[in-house]
Amino acid sequence: QVQLVESGGGLVQAGGSLRLSCKASGFIFRANAMGWYRQAPGKQRELVASITSAGSTNYADSVKGRFTISRDNAKNTVYLEMNSLKPEDTAAYYCNLNPPGVDYWDKGTLVTVSS
Repeated sequence: QVQLVESGGGLVQAGGSLRLSCKASGFIFRANAMGWYRQAPGKQRELVASITSAGSTNYADSVKGRFTISRDNAKNTVYLEMNSLKPEDTAAYYCNLNPPGVDYWDKGTLVTVSS
């Protein structure tokens, strides 16, 4: 079955950086577009970055220029490099296909940015 396991979250000061990883299994990773999503307390889950099977990327305006999504098809892994972090980036971060598979959400990885 499909498994998506996120890692790399943590507590960081504003202006700092983190790199999230998502290990995928149970499907043909290289053939699928992937996305990083986040959900802040009291808010709806949102797509922050996506990457197609060909490597084209797209970003939410709120993270453009600060976040970079990438993928390593040999490792079935998608990454999210986050720089210049802001307190408003605090959220649980999830990876999923894009568009997301309803049953594929994992527990996510928590990112907390202190001011």
